[in-house]
Amino acid sequence: MEYKVFVVEDDDSIRGLYEIAFQDKFDCKSFVTAEDMFEALKKESCDIIILDLMLPGMDGLKALSILKENVDTKNIPVIIASAKGDENIKVRGLDAGADDYIAKPFGMLELIARVKANLRKTGAKKNDDDILCYGDIKINNAEHTVYVNDNIVPLTLKEYNLLTLLMKNIDCVVSREVILNQVWDYEYVGETRTLDMHIKSLRSKIGAYTDKQYITTIRGVGYKFSKV
Repeated sequence: MEYKVFVVEDDDSIRGLYEIAFQDKFDCKSFVTAEDMFEALKKESCDIIILDLMLPGMDGLKALSILKENVDTKNIPVIIASAKGDENIKVRGLDAGADDYIAKPFGMLELIARVKANLRKTGAKKNDDDILCYGDIKINNAEHTVYVNDNIVPLTLKEYNLLTLLMKNIDCVVSREVILNQVWDYEYVGETRTLDMHIKSLRSKIGAYTDKQYITTIRGVGYKFSKV
């Protein structure tokens, strides 16, 4: 899997350069404001953040402070990338918890090297034990545990595998054939109520801890996991 990079930069041209520079090496998502980034972090995690200081709305130092005070984001490495290159600003950023600081203008090769170095330092890795997060739901594959709003949800093995498959395909329709083949390990041969019963049970168990609806039925095709 690719490392996921969040970039917060209000300059359209610079943001475009980031996306081009990272496109072959990382999964890059860019945001104009810190507020937009925090909204995204409610739905998904990332491996590293590149943060400008001069932003509309919340400034970069305030955003950095919030990131480092939050238990869910405090370990995400943050690189400040700012035109404010004087020593005092740099010291303030590092004192506030930034893992690195790079002054604009800078070369993209240098930036990529710094990103890789910080990922190595934090031991960030991508493997099948990654935690899947979306909205109120978190799957910890290492623990084989599902949480909804920090409550452990007791699922059967089939329900767990079904939820994992759907969450790995967020906003995409997963056909009944694919679900039956990957979760039950048999070819789809016609109508079956097995899948429908498991979907109903899964919705009920998740719904005990949240009022949000995540699993949508796409009639005649399959199911889609998204926040409704």
